[in-house]
Amino acid sequence: MFPLRDTIPTLRFPVVTVALIAANAIAYFFWQRGGLTLGDPSSQYYACHIVDYAVIPYEVTHPGEQVGAQGCGEPAAPTWLTVLTSMFMHGGLLHLGGNMLFLWIFGNNVEDSMGRGRFLAFYLLGGLAATALQIAIGPDAQIPNVGASGAIAGVLGGYLLLFPRARVLTVIFIVFFFTLLELPALLILGFWFLQQALFGYFELAGPDGQGGVAYFAHIGGFVFGALAIKLFADDRKRRAQIDAGSRIRP
Repeated sequence: MFPLRDTIPTLRFPVVTVALIAANAIAYFFWQRGGLTLGDPSSQYYACHIVDYAVIPYEVTHPGEQVGAQGCGEPAAPTWLTVLTSMFMHGGLLHLGGNMLFLWIFGNNVEDSMGRGRFLAFYLLGGLAATALQIAIGPDAQIPNVGASGAIAGVLGGYLLLFPRARVLTVIFIVFFFTLLELPALLILGFWFLQQALFGYFELAGPDGQGGVAYFAHIGGFVFGALAIKLFADDRKRRAQIDAGSRIRP
């Protein structure tokens, strides 16, 4: 399943959502110097930036110790800073594009429900919660963690509680064919969360307990978003969004 858009209209221009999308794109193309694939993993600049600015669980749980490269012609970023910088880094164009699509579809409505300042705080806290769970599950892992998906998972968890009956236009792939369906957000996001939980379980049950996707970061962000959304969202704004969506339905 691949979502394209939802049926909840945006009442105000989503300034923070657009700014976050722009910040992630700028970071990937101009700071990481990423390309159309994975950047160039053999490039010293690309490799040392991943190591120096991604969050590495081992470095967080072993203060003062660092893994791998020691900087791109400058000192490596402090470990506490990598918790933030890692949220704006990506492993390739598809990684970036998929994350930004989800942020655009679901983030604009969540931003509308709580206002710009609160949404930014909600987004960043979701990213911190995602990182915290990933580190708790694998405190000695030395694999760099990058991507906005943990913070975006927080947005998804909040959206699910705010608009469970919203309809999401979704591409359904069946082998070599596809079709478009409008499905409930509860189904789309519930299925997505179930996937993360299952993949996370199978990853832990694997021979080394590690893999290439930070599933527990997704779970941590999503659970944070679902639990914290009522502290950030304004129910009057949410009702106005739902009413506006009802009026424009055919």
